Amino acid sequence: MTTKILRSLIIALLIWGCSNPKNPQNSMDSIETVMDADVIIYGGTSAAVIAAVEVAQSGKSVIVVSPDIHLGGLSSGGLGWTDTGKKNTIGGLSRDFYHRVWQHYSEPSAWKWQEKSEYGNKGQGTVAMDGENRTMWIFEPHVAEQVFEDLIAENNINVLRDEWLDRGNGVIKQDGKITSFKTLSGKIFTGKIFIDATYEGDLMAAARVKYHVGRENVNLYGEKWNGVQTGVLHHKHWFKSEISPYKIPGDPSSGVLPLISDQYPRDYGQGDNKIQAYCFRTCMTNHDENRLPFPKPENYDPAQYELLVRMFDTGRGDWFEKFDAIPNKKTDTNNHGPFSSDYIGMNYDYPEASYERRAEIIKQHEDYQKGLLWFVANDPRVPEKIRGEMSKWGLSKDEFVDNGNWPHQIYVREARRMIGEYVTTENDVLLKREVPKPIGMGSYAMDSHNVQRYITPEGYVQNEGDIGVSPPGPYSISYGSLVPKKEDCQNLLVPVCISSSHIAFGSVRMEPVFMIMGQSAAAAAVLAIDQNIAVQDVPYEDLKNVLTERKQVMTLN
Repeated sequence: MTTKILRSLIIALLIWGCSNPKNPQNSMDSIETVMDADVIIYGGTSAAVIAAVEVAQSGKSVIVVSPDIHLGGLSSGGLGWTDTGKKNTIGGLSRDFYHRVWQHYSEPSAWKWQEKSEYGNKGQGTVAMDGENRTMWIFEPHVAEQVFEDLIAENNINVLRDEWLDRGNGVIKQDGKITSFKTLSGKIFTGKIFIDATYEGDLMAAARVKYHVGRENVNLYGEKWNGVQTGVLHHKHWFKSEISPYKIPGDPSSGVLPLISDQYPRDYGQGDNKIQAYCFRTCMTNHDENRLPFPKPENYDPAQYELLVRMFDTGRGDWFEKFDAIPNKKTDTNNHGPFSSDYIGMNYDYPEASYERRAEIIKQHEDYQKGLLWFVANDPRVPEKIRGEMSKWGLSKDEFVDNGNWPHQIYVREARRMIGEYVTTENDVLLKREVPKPIGMGSYAMDSHNVQRYITPEGYVQNEGDIGVSPPGPYSISYGSLVPKKEDCQNLLVPVCISSSHIAFGSVRMEPVFMIMGQSAAAAAVLAIDQNIAVQDVPYEDLKNVLTERKQVMTLN
């Protein structure tokens, strides 16, 4: 029997003895399901995969425990029109991901539904396929997923899928450290360092690490763009015309239309427990050979879209502006305008909800968005020009083939956010203060989607919470935002639900940045193991040297 197996058996017996003293009949099952590694990563996101690669390439053992079956989160879940910001801030394994995408599309076989020359090569601020830098920033979902799977296979990383953390009693801590966690299937995972790479922060929360949900008051961190933002009109996601929110226009006694709150928002700048809206990033096509007409959901309710009809009646005609072109005549279609795919106000309880309740919320979002697509393509109240064009579109048959061609990942734009050693705020993003211990960079605008839809004092419908404020330049992200306060937990790193204010997270929450944070967290985990210290005590110069070797971009000075 090897030392490692013996260690696992001993730990399993200790865990069972502490956590199941009245259930001896399950002892053998517990022993058989214990798995041990230097680093245990919980999550199936892009950050989880990149963190695992960094651990493996550093010579440590790693297990990825993923509640998801498909790896990559939003990067493989429909978000192919990458929110990059300044691409020179993206280094390390994050940049390698986009290099691998470039390699794929460099092959003629990648272009099934169109010629490479037809694509147009348009991207975000630069070309999508950058031959000079050998990167590609816009891609099909299945291509991204294959890149993640290749990284897992090449590095012989052990991934357990469809494994859900026991959020109630599954995390065991001793002397300020996580010793193990258990999944609902009964498997127990032991390790030296743990990484929570989920969008929700479930391991972090179960480990009793402090966190925040919702928007902070502007005074808490000395910010301007946090809290309730009534009267702030950014982007195009607000009602420019006076539209009645009532079932009978102008008659409050008739009742309020669906998806409009009858509660007026708090005062400007006040905090609340509300979060920005979710949606699915749908992969659509108007190429008939690969097109599936939009399905009509079983519980389709056209009344949900009455407000959209009234919006169309005002003359708005920009419905197709966010059908962003990705290769092979497909789109990454995102929310656009005051009434679109964002299911505003219907996700407030998602971060803390049970798995069962989350599944309900996700299904409600799916039904709403499928119904929206079917409505615009078929309902005679939609202007003929828009309806006729929309009927030419549908879901891509060759994407998400095991999920009815619908994305397997809802866009969790924000859930829990850790309150760690250092809180990233808009003052970091806007370059108003020097960031200590930088381990990566961001550069995208502070981008919050709408949080609520309400009735103005004048009796019209309006949205609130949409913010878009660009930083004056790229900004650094502190290592302190990846680690909890030491009194909360000494062997946990959190590269997705990082320690950040609501509005700063609006910039941080981009997939390239999550991958950057994943690699930096993993590098710190390896150092903590080698030096047998808490993650908070990792010498910054050691971490900086490792990340420099990995070509991570920490500053542009």
